[in-house]
Amino acid sequence: MDMLWSGWGDPAKAAPLPDSVTGLLRDLLGVKPRDTDTYALEEISLPEPPPADALRALADAVGGEAHVRTDAESRIRHTRGKSTPDLLRIRAGDARDAPGAVVLPATHDEVLAVLRACAVHGLAVVPFGGGTSVVGGLAPERSAFVALDLRRMNGLIDIDTVSRTATLQPGLRAPDAEALLAEYGFTLGHFPQSYEWATIGGFAAARSSGQASAGYGRFDEMVLGLTVATPEGTLEAGRAPRSAAGPDLRQLVLGSEGAFGVITAVTVRIRPQPRTRVYEGWRFATFEEGATALRRLAQDGPRPTVLRLSDETETFVGLAQPDAIGSTEATVSAGCTAIAGYEGTEEDTALRREQAAAVLRAAGGTFLGAEPGERWAHGRYSAPYLRDSLLDAGAFAETLETAAFWSRVPELYAAVRAALTDTLTAAGTPPLVMCHISHVYENGASLYFTVVSAQGEDAVAHWAPAKRAANEAVLNAGGTISHHHGVGTDHRDWYVREAGQLGIEALRAVKQRLDPDGLLNPGILLPVD
Repeated sequence: MDMLWSGWGDPAKAAPLPDSVTGLLRDLLGVKPRDTDTYALEEISLPEPPPADALRALADAVGGEAHVRTDAESRIRHTRGKSTPDLLRIRAGDARDAPGAVVLPATHDEVLAVLRACAVHGLAVVPFGGGTSVVGGLAPERSAFVALDLRRMNGLIDIDTVSRTATLQPGLRAPDAEALLAEYGFTLGHFPQSYEWATIGGFAAARSSGQASAGYGRFDEMVLGLTVATPEGTLEAGRAPRSAAGPDLRQLVLGSEGAFGVITAVTVRIRPQPRTRVYEGWRFATFEEGATALRRLAQDGPRPTVLRLSDETETFVGLAQPDAIGSTEATVSAGCTAIAGYEGTEEDTALRREQAAAVLRAAGGTFLGAEPGERWAHGRYSAPYLRDSLLDAGAFAETLETAAFWSRVPELYAAVRAALTDTLTAAGTPPLVMCHISHVYENGASLYFTVVSAQGEDAVAHWAPAKRAANEAVLNAGGTISHHHGVGTDHRDWYVREAGQLGIEALRAVKQRLDPDGLLNPGILLPVD
């Protein structure tokens, strides 16, 4: 099943906003339904596909014409990603940067053959997994390109139950990976908000971080080995759990967003499936108080598997329970809601819950019971559907995330909120800015912001100054430009500043060696020369 071309996920799961919410948006933010209608798929104009000789070469590379698609629907479904500007543009019929063709290889060797064919015919290549990028990671700065859809590479290559490792193909969607591992009694433990649609290769390429990262770690921490197809040949990285044999080439590929090569296999650490899962809620008087409590658990333990904290605004609106917003079940109250989740054996889970509860109470927390945690777990993948409903109602809704050391988190939180609020208010669309701590580490944490406002006359142009202001605030306050969404084109210019000129020149040298013709995702991660 394909994702909704003009929105997120399964169309059957989309639902209009309740009248109570549309009324609140109207009264609080001045949101009004827009008169413009979404284009029908068949009404959208597309650029010309590659010439016939290039299409024949691509078909030869992947075993026949059936695996090279040039129909309008396939190309539109592979146009850009799923950021709010991406969706607004495609709804308005703008597909100027659609791929000329969609190519579906089935093996590593076929990927290499596609790269050779594209080099001969001057076509850029954009690796495409679940299509869930929200940072411009699928919109290269080159007009003639193909989308390399890896969906046929969707298997479990190998599992080592002694070492607790599994080798997976890149086009395998996360739920399918979990189902395959479950047959052997294991789990990957990686559950980002994009879980239902994102792929193993995409997780690696963007340095994804799942909602259970406090217990299982980030995806880049799970990766033990990678196979990468490049225009210059095959790169293998990782042959042991740890090594002192030079710099770790795995780290060069992780987060590279397809700019250095196409990931064709990922070896990951796996863990036994937990026997029990328990999620619960806590209340703190202020965001600062709650952040202090999370820091104590992250630094001194015991660390829950899931640990997150919504600020006062997000708690009041009820975004910590997105499937309940606008319903009588939504909890609207003062303070900040924290979610703690525990997975493992019954004995281990019970002990960690008891010890963590003592820390949370000592830090000022009030136990809310299991209901808030269970509701969060039930609705943990609902927020992108809510975003689509907000767009349908005439609101603008977007997210951004960053991370910093604990000592810089308060400054970072205040700076980004101020940048978004001031910029959008000056544009005549005062926003509602919400935030939560989504991932914690011994030395710092991630902040995940959600912004809702009226769309203004030009919704895409309306967001651009606010995004720039937020990016500037992130760097000036000591944060990183991206914690788990990647760089893409949206963050690229700020990533250049974060990495520094010498660092960028070193990465350019890597790209020149692996991709001398600049075929792979040009303009993504690194500026085009």
